[in-house]
Amino acid sequence: MQNIPYVLDMPTSRTSCVVFSSPHSGRNYPQSLLKRTVLNESMIRSSEDAFVDQLFSAATLFGAPMISAVMPRAYLDLNRNADELDPALIQGARRSGHNPRVASGLGVIPRVVANGRAIYRGKLTMDEARLRIDTCWRPYHARVKSLLKESHDAFGQAILVDCHSMPHEAVAMVGSSKTSRPDVVLGDRFGASASAEVVDRIEAACVAAGLNVARNAPFAGAYVTQTYGRPARHQHAVQIEVDRALYMDEVKIEPNENFAAFQETLRDIIRDIASIGNESLRLAAE
Repeated sequence: MQNIPYVLDMPTSRTSCVVFSSPHSGRNYPQSLLKRTVLNESMIRSSEDAFVDQLFSAATLFGAPMISAVMPRAYLDLNRNADELDPALIQGARRSGHNPRVASGLGVIPRVVANGRAIYRGKLTMDEARLRIDTCWRPYHARVKSLLKESHDAFGQAILVDCHSMPHEAVAMVGSSKTSRPDVVLGDRFGASASAEVVDRIEAACVAAGLNVARNAPFAGAYVTQTYGRPARHQHAVQIEVDRALYMDEVKIEPNENFAAFQETLRDIIRDIASIGNESLRLAAE
C-alpha cells in the first residue's frame, strides 16, 4: 500500500456530477516515518481524519466517485499547496511571505500534529520532502482534477465535496447550547468556492437528517476548496467537517457504539448530495 498514492472507488455507472474526496483519512504509516517520529502511535494519529473514508463510502452507491488518501496527514497534507514548505522542518526551504499555516507547523509536510506536538526531533531533507510530494501529492491532485473534468464534461457542472472530521473540542464552545452546537461545519470560503444554491442543498440534506449545521466557522476550507472551487465556471467545492464525537472515541481512535447508525445517517445525506444537478438533467431530457 505504501506506493499507492490514493484509493479510488468508482460507481458502476457515473450518474452524479459530484465527486467525494477524503484527503486526511490515510492511515498507512510508513516505517520511515515511525522510526523518525518522537510521538507514540496514538499521538501521531491525532491529526488523522480517522474513518472518514468509511463514513462516506456510500458515495459509489449513488453514482459518485470517492477518492481517499492512503498516506496519513502526519506524512503529507493533501489539503495544502505543494509549495507550502516549512523552513523550520525542511532543510533549504525558503520563507516566502507570511503563511500562517506554515508558521504554525501545518505546511504540506507537517511539523506538528494536533495541539502543536512536534512530529520529528530534527529536520528533513529537501529531497525527502520532494519525494513525498511527487509520489503522493501530485498523483492525488492530478486524479481529483481529472474526476472533476469528467463530471463537467458529462453533466455540465462539477461539485467536489471534501470530507473531513473535526475534534469535538473544536466545536464544544460554538453555539450557546448543545442544541445549537454544530454537528457539521460546511466551508465554502464565505461563498468564494461554491454557489449558494449548492451549499444550501448540502445544508438542507444535513438538516433533514437531524444534524445541526454551521457555515465557515470555525472551518471555512483550505487549499482544496480554494483551488477547485470555481463557481463561475460551474465547478463548486465545499468542505464538510463532521464532529468526531458523533461516531468515534477520540482517545482510543476507534469507532464508538454510534458508528453504524451515523454511517447510515450519512448515507441519506450522501444520496441527497449526489442528486444535486439531476433535476436539470431530467428537464433537459424532457
